[in-house]
Order: sequence, then C-alpha cells, then structure tokens
Amino acid sequence: MKQYFVLALLLTIHFTILAQENLYTTKAIPESLLTNANAVIRLNEIAVSIESQQEMVITSKRIITVLNEAGFKHVGAYLGYDKYRKIKKIEAIIFDENGNEIKKIKKKDFVDHSAVDGGTLYSDSRVLYMSYMPVSYPLTIAFFCEVETPNTAAIPSWRPIDDYYLSIEKDVYSITDNANLGLKTKPINFEDFNVETNEINNTSIFKLVNTKAIKPEALSPSLSWFTPKAIFTSENFHFYGVNGEASNWLEFGNWVENKLLKDRREVSEATKNKIISLTKDYSDPLKKAEIVYKYVQDNTRYISVQVGIGGVQPISAMDVDRLKYGDCKGLTNYTQSLLNIAGVKSYYTIVEAGNEKVDFYDDFYSLAQGNHIILCIPNSNDNVWIDCTSQKHPFGFIGDFTDDRNVLVVKPNASQVVKTTAYINEINHKKTKANIFLDETGDIQANVNIKSYGINYDRRFFVESESDKNINEFYKELWDYVNNLSVNNYAFTNDKKHVEFTESLKINAQHYAAKIGDGLIFKPNTFNRNLYIPNRYRNRKMPLKIQRGYFDEDEFTIQIPAGYTLEAVPNNEQLTNKFGEYSISFEINQKEILYKRKLLIKAGNYPKEDYALYRSFRKSVAKFDNLSLVIRKTE
Repeated sequence: MKQYFVLALLLTIHFTILAQENLYTTKAIPESLLTNANAVIRLNEIAVSIESQQEMVITSKRIITVLNEAGFKHVGAYLGYDKYRKIKKIEAIIFDENGNEIKKIKKKDFVDHSAVDGGTLYSDSRVLYMSYMPVSYPLTIAFFCEVETPNTAAIPSWRPIDDYYLSIEKDVYSITDNANLGLKTKPINFEDFNVETNEINNTSIFKLVNTKAIKPEALSPSLSWFTPKAIFTSENFHFYGVNGEASNWLEFGNWVENKLLKDRREVSEATKNKIISLTKDYSDPLKKAEIVYKYVQDNTRYISVQVGIGGVQPISAMDVDRLKYGDCKGLTNYTQSLLNIAGVKSYYTIVEAGNEKVDFYDDFYSLAQGNHIILCIPNSNDNVWIDCTSQKHPFGFIGDFTDDRNVLVVKPNASQVVKTTAYINEINHKKTKANIFLDETGDIQANVNIKSYGINYDRRFFVESESDKNINEFYKELWDYVNNLSVNNYAFTNDKKHVEFTESLKINAQHYAAKIGDGLIFKPNTFNRNLYIPNRYRNRKMPLKIQRGYFDEDEFTIQIPAGYTLEAVPNNEQLTNKFGEYSISFEINQKEILYKRKLLIKAGNYPKEDYALYRSFRKSVAKFDNLSLVIRKTE
C-alpha cells in the first residue's frame, strides 16, 4: 500500500509538472483554439481575497501564447498603483515556441511611468509595464503579480473575453469574503458560454475553458453585450479613507450624497451675487439654468483629477470658483451649487460614458459602474441633462457620449436609476439642399445648404472652429467621390437654442460629368451618396444592432446646359421595411432636374437572421444612390 501511495504521489507530481510545462509550448495548444486567434490565453487565474473592510489582496497568474504581432497587445503585462494600491509582487517570464525560457523580467526591470497623460493636472496614479519586443513568433509569456489595497469597494470584475481574435484555454476567477462584508455577485451572459460556477464556504469560483476566438462582425453588439462577465460589490466597503454601507442604488446614492458631496457646495459671495444678478429677471427655472450653464462654460475649463478620493469625490465648489477649473465631478458639483443659488433644483448624476451605450444594472449597485458625472435638471415629467465639462455643447444637449442609457441620479434619500435622453431615428436629421449648375465641359458649381440636428449636429458643429485648411479637407473627405472638388466659400450658423447647425457652401468640381459622344453622364446624387454595404457572412454568428438610426432628406436642383435634354426619364423608387425607408424621385423640365431623396435608418436590435435582409436593403440604397443619368445635345 505504501509503495502504491508513493507511486501515485510521484505520478501526480509528474503530470502536474508536465501540465505546467505544456502551458509554455505552442505545440500543446488544441487545434480548435488556433482558428481565428492572434493569441491564446493558456491560463488566467485571478484570486481576490477580502480580509477586512480595509484590506483586499489580488493575486494574478496569466500565461498567454502570442501567435503573431497582432496578438502581442493581449499580453497585459502591466499593473497600476498609487499610495492606496501597493504592488507586492510582479514578474514575467518569456518562453519560445518549444517552452524554453528566453528571459526572466523581475520587478526592477519593469518600466515605471505615469498612468495618465498631460491633460491630467492632479494624479498620483502610476503603472509598471513590461518592456519587451519579440524578435519572432510564436512565444509564450507568463505574468505573475500580487496587489494589496484598502479599497474594498473596487472589487475587480471578471471579464474573460475582452477582445476579438483571442482564444481561452482556461480562465479562473475566485473571490473570497473572509471579512463577511456581504459580498454580492451579478453573473451576466453565463448561460451561452458554459461558465462553470462553484461555491465553497465563503469563496465563489468562476471558470471558462476551451473557448474559441471570436471574429468581429459588422453591426454586431459590443463584446460586453453578449460575452460572459461578473461584477461584484459588498454591503460594507472602504474607499480611499471613507467607509461605506449600501445594499442598493438608493443607499449607495445616500453614501455619495452624505460622504462625498456634503459641505462642498459653498462659493464666494462675489460669485453668489453674480449669479443672483444674472438670473433675477427670470422666473423660468430652465432659463435660469441656461444662464448658469453659460456662465460655467465661459468661466471654467476642464482638467482631470485622479488623486486618491479625488477619483470619486469632487473638489469643493469653492476651489473650482477660485481656480476656474475642475474635472467632471468638480464642474458638475460647482454648477449644481450655482443652480442652488438661482433657486433651480438639479441632481449630481453618475453615468458610464462613451460612444457605445452602456447601461447601469438597475437591480445591482456597484462602484464598477460609472466613469463620468453629468447633471440632471428635473422639468415637469421630463429631465434636462447637461455635461458641465463641455465648453461648446448647447444647453440641454449631451450628444452621443452619455445619451440613451441608464444612469444613477443622486438625490437625498431618493436616488434612482433613470434613462438619459435618446437621440434616435428622425431626431438625427440632416437636410441638404443644393442648386447645382452643370456646364458643357462637365464641370459643376453648386450652392449647398446643410442643416443638422441630433447626433448629426454633434458630429458637424465642431467644423466651425477649424482652420481653412482643415475645413477644406473635411469636405473633400466627406465627398471623396467628387473628383477635383474645391470649397470656394463657406459660412456656418450654430443655433444653440434649437440645436441646429447650418453649413452654407459654394462648391465647384471639374469634370464631375463625363463626356460620352455628344452627351454627358453624371450622378444626380451629388452631395449625400451613401454607398455603404455591410460585409457578407456565410454563417452570421451575432445579432444585428443599429445603435441610433438617422434620417437624411435631400433636394438637389440640377441646372443642365442649354441645348441638352435628358436621354431617359428614370423611375421613382421607394423601399419600406422594418429597418427604415428609402425613396428617390425626379421632376424633369427643359432646363433642370429636381432630385429628391429620403433615407431613414431605424435603431433597433434584430436577430442574426435579419442581417441578410438588412444587407439587401443597403445594397438597394447604394445602387439607387449611385444611379447615373445621361443628357444629350439636341441643338
């Protein structure tokens, strides 16, 4: 029996060592995980241990095989730190494709660098990162680290699939609540990826194995929308010197209000008197708010603050008042302070900002949700939203950075998750009118007028502050299908009250129409040709997502040369389906062609089976937008 036991122990040790060695050689990777992969995570182990309300230890072991140059970005051999986040261990080892060690990189060999760019005025955040340039591929990198922090509110999320072209052999996340702080977990999208879960005493374990690389597909939702992840929170926590207790968004909002915002809304008497003077002649709260917003835009500027509690707590309104700058938290708190003086209610609001819409989970509070602060102004049954970091956006317009998503509105004893303004479909309107003069040589001159609203406004109004060179380049790129285009004159009107941006342009282009014998051939859609056709997939994997939608409306009057006539009258066209509407029409006389066009694309989430139908719709739009007409000389 003793001999059998020794033999079994030796075999166990042997196979453990063998398994560990196999993680370092490329040849041991299953064939299925190489398909579409630039890198393969051989093993990713994260262990989080909460020892007390003010002590959390995070250890990590990551072994990744990089198959090519594009896969090197997935290595992730770096670690951030500050005075509240201590790096206890960090090391990396490089192996060749056969599993032979090439180089060992110790803590002293990591590069120590500021974690932020020059736009951040205050920050103590730094990062250690591995500086290593491979000479050949494939290779395997093992990265080990250990961190201690008192910030038990900042529990790392688990997101095993964080990019495309990345396969996973094994990813394990464990979290242990030794302090019994009331740990809560929200698993997301586990069922579609066969995530294994296990509970052992006060430890939760999540595991994902043998997961093939995902190829991106056009018009699909973001990875975070459909891949597995888990977020965590605890009912009792600590954050940069401040203890907290919360089990829902209401209680978390009270913590923000009472611990982070309280007693930080005083401003100087001079500023107080200034705000009273500016708003005293108005009774409408929104008019007062608009005046205060403009005052903030004209008298402050944005900077970033990321020092300690400054990462979540605003600098005081008095400091912003004195210094004339602040980050999103400081400027929002300052604006709220001024609105209080003007007698206007407003609420500090936490949002996950970005062009990709990300919602708060209304049934699960967590500090992991939220990276930006805006201001909510209640207005009857609606809310008006302002981003206090912007010196250019109109009052009440937040653009695509924070629109149409769940956010936390912080109110005393009444915090709640609500949705911001949605800019979708017809709201994102662009109306283009043009008078186009076509001569016998094929050259055109045109007077073009474009009015933009909604997200189209957000993507156009910046041009008014650009240089002449950049403005010309903008339109040449916008209409890159018009050869030899020149912008001879331009004027812009930015109507912030109605959130309308108008572009008035004088354009000319040589040889827009091509000569064919005694005629000219040209495309009537001169200034809004949409030739986009989504990629074709034989076996579409993901659903179709149209995030915002838009509405284009065009009317072009084309003056044709004297003595010419249209060879054939084109058909009017109209398409209507679940994705939107499209139409073109023609009105013809001896001197001119009136071309009218409408395109509506509807926002929505559609099953993958609908993708081919949408692609067919866009093919038809592109075909009709690229339609050519022929005029011939008759005199």
